[in-house]
Amino acid sequence: MEELLKIFKALSDETRMRILKLLEHGELCVCDIVAALDMIQPKVSFHLNVLREAGLIKDRKRGKWINYSLDESDMFRRFLILSIIERISENLIQKDRIRLEKFLKNKKTKTNITANKKEKICCENGLAVEEVQRG
Repeated sequence: MEELLKIFKALSDETRMRILKLLEHGELCVCDIVAALDMIQPKVSFHLNVLREAGLIKDRKRGKWINYSLDESDMFRRFLILSIIERISENLIQKDRIRLEKFLKNKKTKTNITANKKEKICCENGLAVEEVQRG
């Protein structure tokens, strides 16, 4: 019963639903999600933690960064996530997707420019979310 309550509590927030919808297309770094949601990193991390503790997403550490993706290891959760994501209107997260695409494009450009330096570009290292929003 406690497990179900955690899951439904995690699903009771619009921001967490937006995160699930963003992750339906694959793994994203925290900085990607921060840019897409136009929120500060600690707030996004809080929501990611709630989703992770409910078993709806999983994380993968990559150097200093953590990437998140949908956790499809449990069939019940997988079915639940897919059922919910299918019902979330694309209009609800259209702005999120536009911000994410712009951020990823700028991040890729910055990564290519600094490739000779072998420097990883992310919010924490050279590409601030504000920079993308102004750009």
